[in-house]
Amino acid sequence: MSKFNELINSDTPVLVDFFATWCGPCQMLMPVLKEVKDNMGERVKILKIDVDKNKELAAQFQVRGVPTMVLFQNGKQIWRQSGVLTKDEIIRTIIGKSN
Repeated sequence: MSKFNELINSDTPVLVDFFATWCGPCQMLMPVLKEVKDNMGERVKILKIDVDKNKELAAQFQVRGVPTMVLFQNGKQIWRQSGVLTKDEIIRTIIGKSN
C-alpha cells in the first residue's frame, strides 16, 4: 500500500488501470493503454492493478466494476472512468486534466 501511495504521489500524471484477468473489456483495454504509453512516453505513468490480487486497494478506491481507470497527480485523484475508452479519449483526458 505504501508503495502504491509513493507511485501516485508524483508530478507526472499516473493512470491506474484497475482490471481483472477474466474481464473481456479489460483485455480490450490492454493494447489501448500500450498505445497511450507509446504515444505519451514519459509524460504519463501507467499502473495496472489486478483487483483480485489487490482487494484492499480496490475497496479503498471503491472499484465496483472493471476496467476502472483512475488518474492521479500529486497523490490526488483528478479523474475516474469505468469501461473502455479509445486511445485518443484517454490521451485527451490525461492532457486536459493534468494541466
